[in-house]
Amino acid sequence: MSLAPALLALGGLLLAAPTSPDAAREPPPVSRLRVTQGRLEPLSGGRQRIEEPKVRAVDATGREGLRVAELRLTYLGPSQRQRALLSGEQRRQVGLKLRARDGCNVVYVMWRLAPVAGLVVSVKSNPGQSRSDDCDNHGYLTVKPEQREAVPELQTGVAHTLRAELRGTRLCVRVDGVRVWEGPLPAEAFAFDGPVGLRSDNGRFDVQLRATP
Repeated sequence: MSLAPALLALGGLLLAAPTSPDAAREPPPVSRLRVTQGRLEPLSGGRQRIEEPKVRAVDATGREGLRVAELRLTYLGPSQRQRALLSGEQRRQVGLKLRARDGCNVVYVMWRLAPVAGLVVSVKSNPGQSRSDDCDNHGYLTVKPEQREAVPELQTGVAHTLRAELRGTRLCVRVDGVRVWEGPLPAEAFAFDGPVGLRSDNGRFDVQLRATP
């Protein structure tokens, strides 16, 4: 085959190749995380490992107004040490922090494993307070969705993607590309703004946080 027909054939194959709309909107990795509690251990490929019972971290650049946050995660089992929440509940979970001004004002998208599995969206709002020591576990509001689907079971060693997309006042949460939660956030969620971040309690995870405006 001469060069010209070969190039034409190759061009036809490239044009025929399917493209994924999600791939074009794939958020880039967050380059730096500021850990506010616990520790993240660096791994290859930009991933990080969580071993401690409580880990909190946010985008170190402090970027606000981000529309999409995505947490790529692999569950590795319960953490060696376990710590109860301030409420006394022994909860195992991992998830995203949105609009995280500080420890007292933040939107959570949490994938819970125990004691009850499921996905929970909540707003922690404490106007005039910023330190967790000041607000403790006060100011939480669980947000009810308009549409909800069951999330898959978090099995050890299986990779998943937790993605939150904010469109105006509406939040859409997807797990592995499937919508599992959608509905409006209350006014309290827009009384503050801040970077995205991650949170985990009592579990071991490999994670990578991604975000885009």
